[in-house]
Amino acid sequence: MNKAAFYLDNYRFEKINIDFSKQTSNDIDISFDPKGIFNKQSSEFKLIILFSSKSGKSEQKFAEIECHSIFKFEENTNFEDIPTYFYRNSIAIIFPYIRAFISSVTLQANIPPIVLPTLNLSSLETPLKENTTQN
Repeated sequence: MNKAAFYLDNYRFEKINIDFSKQTSNDIDISFDPKGIFNKQSSEFKLIILFSSKSGKSEQKFAEIECHSIFKFEENTNFEDIPTYFYRNSIAIIFPYIRAFISSVTLQANIPPIVLPTLNLSSLETPLKENTTQN
C-alpha cells in the first residue's frame, strides 16, 4: 500500500477577534481568505485560512478567526511536486474544524450562534495557489 501524499499534522486557531456589538443584524456575510507557505526543508505546508463575517449591509467586520494548519508531505517533496488536488483537499480537510470552532465559540457567548452550513469551498483552490509562497 502506498503512503498518502500528505496528511494533516496539526492545526490551531491563532487569532480570534469577535465583537458582537458590531453585529447589527442576524443576516451575515462570510468570507474565507486562504494562503499557504511551503517549507521544502521540512516538507511542510502551512495553510492559513482567515474567516471573517460582516453583518447585514455593513462593511465593518464583527468576527475574524485565523486558523493555521500544518500538512506534511513525504520527505524531499519539492514545491513543484505538490499535487494539484492538494489545494482543494487541504481546505476541505480543515473546514470542519473551522466550522465547529466558530459554532462553539459563538454559542458560548450566550447569543444566537453562527452555524455555518456545509460549504463547497472548491472556489478557494485558485486563490490558495496564487497566495502560496516558499521559504
